[in-house]
Amino acid sequence: MASSGSRPAPLSILKRTAPHLDARRLGLTLGMAALSGLLSALVLPRGPTTQLQALALLAAGLSIGLLAGIVMRSRWSLFIAPLAHVLALELARPDLLGPTVGAIRLTEIYGVLAFLLGRGLYGLVALLPMVLGASLGVFIARRNITTRPGARPRWIVPVLIVSVLVALTVQIALPARTPPILGADGQPLPGSVAELTTVRLGGHDQTIMIRGYSTEKPVLLYLNGGPGMSGLPYTRVVLNDLSRDFVIVDWDQRGAGKSYPAIDPTSTLTPAQAVSDTIELTNYLRARFDKPKIYLVGESWGSILGVLAVQRAPELFYAFIGSGQMVSVRETDHRIYQDVLNLAARTGNPGLAAKMHSYGQPPYADLPYANVFALGQYDALYKPYTPSAAYRELGASSGIGPYGVFGSEYNLIERFDVLRGLMDMFTVMYPQIQNIDFRRDARTLKVPVYILDGTSELSARRDLTLEWFATLRAPIKTLVPFENAAHSVAFEQFEKFGVLMRETVLPQTYANP
Repeated sequence: MASSGSRPAPLSILKRTAPHLDARRLGLTLGMAALSGLLSALVLPRGPTTQLQALALLAAGLSIGLLAGIVMRSRWSLFIAPLAHVLALELARPDLLGPTVGAIRLTEIYGVLAFLLGRGLYGLVALLPMVLGASLGVFIARRNITTRPGARPRWIVPVLIVSVLVALTVQIALPARTPPILGADGQPLPGSVAELTTVRLGGHDQTIMIRGYSTEKPVLLYLNGGPGMSGLPYTRVVLNDLSRDFVIVDWDQRGAGKSYPAIDPTSTLTPAQAVSDTIELTNYLRARFDKPKIYLVGESWGSILGVLAVQRAPELFYAFIGSGQMVSVRETDHRIYQDVLNLAARTGNPGLAAKMHSYGQPPYADLPYANVFALGQYDALYKPYTPSAAYRELGASSGIGPYGVFGSEYNLIERFDVLRGLMDMFTVMYPQIQNIDFRRDARTLKVPVYILDGTSELSARRDLTLEWFATLRAPIKTLVPFENAAHSVAFEQFEKFGVLMRETVLPQTYANP
């Protein structure tokens, strides 16, 4: 007999609360579920990142659950199998960069979002089918064992389970697409291009979207911000009119959006590799559309990448256009840090100051949580401005949702990838761009340079851009002020941006072979 001070073993507690459990059946279920969790940690440490992976996980989860239910013949299998699977998965998962697979942090909204995008997606795709499969397995086992002769079968539960599984499978399997460009007759316009395609860059598959009313037009490659931002639906919707004059290519860079599956190994995800990928993509586009050069537009992080690319291979580009131009991330963050402290003092908010002090001076160590908190103060730091009415109307009517996640360019899994790519890629790349300062490192560019100057941009960014531009040497350099625009100038004032590209940039730089 156990002493009064000893505690009963967990297995004895389980047997006491569920005396009908058989130890061998329980052990078999635990081993099977734990082994599947171990395999999942090794093969898919970030969970499903593609449709195929999600469908495979759904099938595996359903199978494990079904077997667990049949083996245990108890509803305890609905709890035991997923728990053993998750514990094995979390214990065996390798250390990976990014909040969606890192330490669980539910004390902050951003941490909750990271949990839902990472573990939550896994639960939807693998654990929910496991629970439903276990329920179905119990039903099958008990039908074979306990059904009395003449009793009516209770089919409502299994029918509901199968219906949920079918609905989930269909939602995962629905394909992504970018709508065709239509002519006046409502049919795809002859000579146009509208496609999502995969290209191999730096040894990794990455996705680009190509849209243009005519493949004979000059090619414009748009580099999104972030690092880790995917903007395919925004580019389709907002820059549609500009695609009459350009073949517009939007690239989900490695680790972002539809290219999120290529994020690992993060050890090879470097600014230098991103520049190499940019040049490789440029050469692909030059060959495909038979152009000697292309145009390069960079937004925020994309403006850093764009400057680095034209530095390395200026002969490939007609011009570089910077929107939300970044010059020095480290100096910008230092200035924003001080601006937030000044805001706290000005508004009598000691809590805000204490929070910033707790993160310490940039570059922030608590990635990306400190950056996200500082980002949340930007609205209070911006000068008052109103983006163009056309931009606001497009945003309201397009139906693409926040961050474009409801755009047709993404399937269900890629909707999650859009957000977790932004979170995880930022964590990987932010520390690596701290030493970039174009005031020191990019004093000369051998291509025409056009900077879209949002007059309502944060002074911590804009002042550095103006300082860099003043000393920059380039064949042509033009600073174009845009009222009622801040960081995302090319989108916020897309109509004026289109006029600039057609009436200034093209006439000054384009040579049609």
